[in-house]
Amino acid sequence: MLNKLPVLANKKPALEPKKPIIRAELPLIVISDAVLFPDLTLPIAIGDARSVKALDAAMKADKIIVFCTIKKGKVEDAKKDDVYKTGVAAKVMEVVKQPDGTARILIQGLERVRISDFLTEIPFFKIKVERLPERQEDKNEKIEALIYSTVNQFKECINLGASVPFNILLIVTNLTDPWQLSNLIAVNLDFKTAEKQAILEANSAVEKLSLLNEALGRQKKVLRMARKIQSETGKEIGKMEREMYLREQMKAIEKELGIAGGVSEMESLKKQVKEAGMTEENEEKAMKELARLERMPSFSPEVSFTRTYLDWLIGLPWNKKTESKIDVAGAKKILDEDHFGLEKAKERILEYLSVQKLVGKIKGPILCFSGPPGTGKTSLGKSIARALGRKFIRISLGGIRDEAEIRGHRRTYIGSLPGRIIQGINTAGTNNPVFMLDEIDKVGNDFRGDPSAALLEALDPEQNDAFSDHYLEIPFDLSDVMFITTANVLDTIPPALRDRMEVIEFPGYIEEEKNNIAKKFLIPKQLKANGLKPGQWKMTDNALNKIIRQYTFEAGVRNLERQLAHTMRKVAKKIVSSRSLKAVNIDEKNLPAYLGPAKFELSLAEKDNELGVVNGLAWTPAGGDIIQIEVNRMPGTGKLILTGHLGKVMKESAQTAFSYVRQITGHNTKTEDVHVHVPAGAIPKDGPSAGIAMATAIASIMMNKSVRGGIAMTGEVSLRGRVMEIGGIKEKILAAHRAGVNTIIMPMDNKKNIEDIPLHVRKGMKLLFVKDMKEVLKYALIEK
Repeated sequence: MLNKLPVLANKKPALEPKKPIIRAELPLIVISDAVLFPDLTLPIAIGDARSVKALDAAMKADKIIVFCTIKKGKVEDAKKDDVYKTGVAAKVMEVVKQPDGTARILIQGLERVRISDFLTEIPFFKIKVERLPERQEDKNEKIEALIYSTVNQFKECINLGASVPFNILLIVTNLTDPWQLSNLIAVNLDFKTAEKQAILEANSAVEKLSLLNEALGRQKKVLRMARKIQSETGKEIGKMEREMYLREQMKAIEKELGIAGGVSEMESLKKQVKEAGMTEENEEKAMKELARLERMPSFSPEVSFTRTYLDWLIGLPWNKKTESKIDVAGAKKILDEDHFGLEKAKERILEYLSVQKLVGKIKGPILCFSGPPGTGKTSLGKSIARALGRKFIRISLGGIRDEAEIRGHRRTYIGSLPGRIIQGINTAGTNNPVFMLDEIDKVGNDFRGDPSAALLEALDPEQNDAFSDHYLEIPFDLSDVMFITTANVLDTIPPALRDRMEVIEFPGYIEEEKNNIAKKFLIPKQLKANGLKPGQWKMTDNALNKIIRQYTFEAGVRNLERQLAHTMRKVAKKIVSSRSLKAVNIDEKNLPAYLGPAKFELSLAEKDNELGVVNGLAWTPAGGDIIQIEVNRMPGTGKLILTGHLGKVMKESAQTAFSYVRQITGHNTKTEDVHVHVPAGAIPKDGPSAGIAMATAIASIMMNKSVRGGIAMTGEVSLRGRVMEIGGIKEKILAAHRAGVNTIIMPMDNKKNIEDIPLHVRKGMKLLFVKDMKEVLKYALIEK
């Protein structure tokens, strides 16, 4: 490649020795990003192996080499088709070999040549050339005019900032030969390689000078644009400096005169801060930030951060409230319209309204709706807001692991914002909305902090009147906000957080409730969603009950809604496909045509008298369920074998039951093994409430007495045979009701929980309350 060194012109060609004879076959060196011209002496660096070998070959001969420019690509990868065919034969004047194998050479351009043939490519290019001598032409007016224009444009380029050595300008001014003039200017200005090559290949002075003038014109445009960009950049910097200086001057003048022209942006912000309704301390903090903003130069990056902060302070509803409509009867009507059942939750809301009407102002309660998915927890929150006449805000906490999501990021971070609670209040535009924190049981924690700890302050009625967000850095009153949280299970909620909330349980819906919900809410909603009129889709009560019993098995109603929507989509397709079909009636018989075969069996409980088989009752996050416990005995060594994916507590409960039965029966099991199995082995099971069921099944097999069919039982058993209290009674009784069980045995201590069971469910079932296993076995076991 060419070095960026001044190019020296051969100023006295007449005094130089006669030019060497150029042979027909010469070595070739390919160069990139540069074009060599005749009559010029310049240094070149050679690095690739082929070029070094071509140089060695030339030095052994007459020191003459042809230099051609590559069109594109790398010199070391050059092929014969990649090289311009017109180049310059040059004589090597000086060679300096480098330690790394490369060379630096000084060459003098002799004459233009054209490649007529490539003789070799390896180990170096050897070519056959034709000479292209420069034609001596008589000067005419056109050539004189072109020379004049060329020199003037060259001077303009230098004035516009072109980097050209001063001695080159002197040489150009004194040159009269059009060929030498063109060559010298072309090699010293930053033209494109293609432009330089075109000037080299030109065969007449007029053509060469015309091409050079065009290239000079383009170069002037580039230089002017570069100067303009540089000037504008300088102006911008100068403008910022002047703006800061003038701003300071303006402040000094206004201070001296005691006046200000018009209402400035700062005055407008001051007015907004005063009208925002902040407390005195908060307003003082906002005014300090405003004073900082006023002192900042407009180009400072802190301006936008401070302005955003002030916008948040001004925009928050510090003293804006929604007037609650305290109409207890009206609220009850709204809650009943939107939801069927959920009497406890509705009663608590009506109590809150009644107290507020009497007292005038009370702190908002912190309610926690806990229950299986699909039982109406989130939607009830919306209904509460409607009943109170307040705004409703909901945020989901599921999967949140960063404390800053709740409490905000500190303003030291770029792009920081308030936490979700303050953002929700800002969106509501009022400081007393109904604020739902969904999925509070699914909050996580990691190295970024514990979000549940940040919620402690927000959900504490004694502290949340001064909730501190990291971004705001000033307290905000949340005491008028009615917070409602939802959870599927309470076990994963930290005890300190759970203690701040009033838990309202949402048990699973019974069959009658699901039937009512489907008729009042789900069917009208899905008819509208699927574009059907009430008369176009009809379903019998038996078909609806069959969907509830055999196509869904859930505590809530989400799958029920999906199944109803599935039937409606199929009906919509039928009506659209057939011109004559106007309506479709779905009954028990044709239901499988719409939903396929039944997914669940109606009766999951054992109805026959069986030896060693007992129906147990279990609690799950999705509601209650029926589990069967099977026991068998076989020859062995007295071991108790437990299978069915049982947890540690359930295994210990089985061992306790086994020990108790051995004690009361006096049975010697040294020659027999007892195997206890709970089917559905892929599903993990744990807890103590299957104790009496396992004891009954073991006693059945050891005493050779059958277990009465159609009964289910739940309760923990002690080593002395006492039946102890357990949880989840309502869910378990509802599960037994769904499974068609009409008799349930349970601990006497759970009798108090029966009030939670709907009356019509209790009427259809026989509930036996027991204190010890003797009572259980007396009723449950019959002679084989």
